[in-house]
Amino acid sequence: MGLAPSLAIAAVLGGTLGTLAQPGLVAGLALALLAALAMRRYRLALLIGVLALSAGQVLLARGAQLPQGLSRADLATRVRILSLSEEGRLTRLRLAIEGCRPLDAARPSCAALDRVRVSWYDPPALAVDDRWRLTLRLRPPAGFANPDTFDYGAWLWREGIDATGYVRDAPSPQRLAIGEPGLRQVALDYLDRHVEDPLARRWLAALTLGAAGRLDSADWELLNATGTTHVMVISGLHVGLVASLVLWVSRGLARLLTPRRWRLATGPWWCAAAAAVGYAGLAGLEPPALRAMIMALVGLWVASGRHAPGPWQGWWLALGVIVLFDPLALWRPGLWLSFVAVGLLILIWQGRPRPRGGYGWLRALLRSQCLLAPLMAAAVLLAFDRLAPAAPLVNLLVVPLVGSVLVPLGLAGWLLAWAPPLAEGIWQLFALLAHALQALLVWCESVMPMWQPPSWQAWPWALGLALLAALWALPGVARTPRWAGSVALLLLGTTLAPPGIATGTLRVRVQDVGQGQLLSLRTAHHRLLYDTGPRFRSGFMPLTTLWPPGQSFDAVIVSHGDRDHSGGVPALRELHHVARWYAPVSVAPGVDVRPCRAGSHWRWDGVEFRFLWPPDGVDLAGRTTNDRSCVLLVEAGDQRLLVSGDAGAGVERRIADDLAGPVSVLVAGHHGSRSSSSPSWVAASRPRHVVFSAGRDNPHGHPAASVVRRFRAAGSCLWNTAIDGAVTFRLGGHPAQSVAVEREPSGWGGGVGGRCHTVESPHRDVVE
Repeated sequence: MGLAPSLAIAAVLGGTLGTLAQPGLVAGLALALLAALAMRRYRLALLIGVLALSAGQVLLARGAQLPQGLSRADLATRVRILSLSEEGRLTRLRLAIEGCRPLDAARPSCAALDRVRVSWYDPPALAVDDRWRLTLRLRPPAGFANPDTFDYGAWLWREGIDATGYVRDAPSPQRLAIGEPGLRQVALDYLDRHVEDPLARRWLAALTLGAAGRLDSADWELLNATGTTHVMVISGLHVGLVASLVLWVSRGLARLLTPRRWRLATGPWWCAAAAAVGYAGLAGLEPPALRAMIMALVGLWVASGRHAPGPWQGWWLALGVIVLFDPLALWRPGLWLSFVAVGLLILIWQGRPRPRGGYGWLRALLRSQCLLAPLMAAAVLLAFDRLAPAAPLVNLLVVPLVGSVLVPLGLAGWLLAWAPPLAEGIWQLFALLAHALQALLVWCESVMPMWQPPSWQAWPWALGLALLAALWALPGVARTPRWAGSVALLLLGTTLAPPGIATGTLRVRVQDVGQGQLLSLRTAHHRLLYDTGPRFRSGFMPLTTLWPPGQSFDAVIVSHGDRDHSGGVPALRELHHVARWYAPVSVAPGVDVRPCRAGSHWRWDGVEFRFLWPPDGVDLAGRTTNDRSCVLLVEAGDQRLLVSGDAGAGVERRIADDLAGPVSVLVAGHHGSRSSSSPSWVAASRPRHVVFSAGRDNPHGHPAASVVRRFRAAGSCLWNTAIDGAVTFRLGGHPAQSVAVEREPSGWGGGVGGRCHTVESPHRDVVE
């Protein structure tokens, strides 16, 4: 194995070790490096140095994250605006921290903070590179943790975000300096002034300047649905096109100036490399642009033929250099999608003659696309849990159209920017083609919409597609095994059966939706939701992240009208089908609600559902919103689930006698507030498991420490969605109920007993 693969493996291994952050890692690497130098094993020392450098960068990134002791503390900061996006009254900012101190001197230092992502409501006029003095309230980077959903916390990590939060109004923000616009910002302002068509302006910004943030949500939805997202970000295609164009022009000039020695001239290659670096710099040197630049430079080196490595050596070298420059790229799907695609192209074209003529290049394009399509579909399915059936056919047209027509037209307009009428004329042609391409994508999406398979189908389909690509891409495989294997994989894919739930069994999942509540209950053939989660001030509803559109629910119970329980109703109505709604009062205009009344019950697949509160025939107008909550008891065999919404201690006393014995799983009332979970309620329910549906670092102090101690004294296993993520139970089966959490603690055994752990509120309890 050559040096390039060894360097790449060392860089990847270093990034992985840095993520694990095992004690003694730094000391161990230092000792290994000294030992290699002492033995004069210089190549080994180089590899250890690469490994240490990669691991060190990841460790520094981990160390820069906001300490838990600063969560929700007010921090006085000096910041520079790196990027911003406006969403109505809300502006989201990515900030570089240039100075930080907590207002409370007793708090830990925040000097290590580097990059944060914050929200600012109703801000003044802002611009990139402005410097401000802001008071921020931050928390460590994390997201909701639910099965088979987008991992926002992982995205923050790989983007190098050390904390998230919002801007405080007091002390008042103070602008320190107006930022000097960079070259890209000047170019974006030029587009705003000279391109009237919104679509053309957005696409020009993305395709020629790498400003993918200019694309709106409708653009991204269309690109995702058709599998063409890759053509709208600065990639190897765009940087390679710029480098190739400059190389072609430079070699033409060299041929004119030195007719006999133009093939030996090195200047054109240097010009092409400079163009690749300059274009990536213009695009902001964001991770995709940086990756594309490095791959283009390695590609130029390989193509120049001057002491160049082979294709695979170049592939390994590019991977190693990228990871060494940016170890967090290891966790970005784009890195592996790029290298998987390039690796497959090397594999299928290695040893084959170069295509000749238009027909030869067309056949080469078709062959490459047909072999790439299943492997890339498998990779996208694993990375993003979606599949665009239209992608293989659409990309046959979109890739050459964007790479050979739209990007050159966009760049030609910039070359003529000194003469605005000429640039605008070229960009008008760009706009016509952009609208035609958009219409084509819309039609393709309507004919072959994006497929978001259930989680149980994703891995089998991805494995089958990867095997299909291997059958046809690997050299030396005969035609008969290829066709037979393809048919077999297709048959296996069509015979997949979902994992079933046995009759008499209930699967209940307390979803992680922040400071709110949403439970998903499933029997063998029915689905029910208890509450719909919150709706935040920004308008975001966590329910939209849990399932793809088009789900069917046999019933939805909205415990009461508070926004943290009913906030997801609009999204549920718009995106999904609900057969029956239950609530104490109306929850939204146009929703036909059945009142949840004590004694109402039904049976699904051997599982009994029964309301315990509110009582029938009682006027609820005099009660608080919380005390109107629907209280639900579900029985699966001899195991029981009890959910009481935000009902207070008074309601608990009224219905305690109806429990008639202990429950297996209790969702703590009012998120663990002191207003619920009274001593008599704990004694009556005697829950084996208690779940607090609470937000991370919530300002209410949920769950209250006194409530936690009360349940712990009763011998309950305690769970908190803020710590554990989604908590899933299976009731009614044998042996006793099983428990699964989305965030596994580092170890078990230190809690109440069994597979349990303690839950403490981070806030000081008030003596009752």
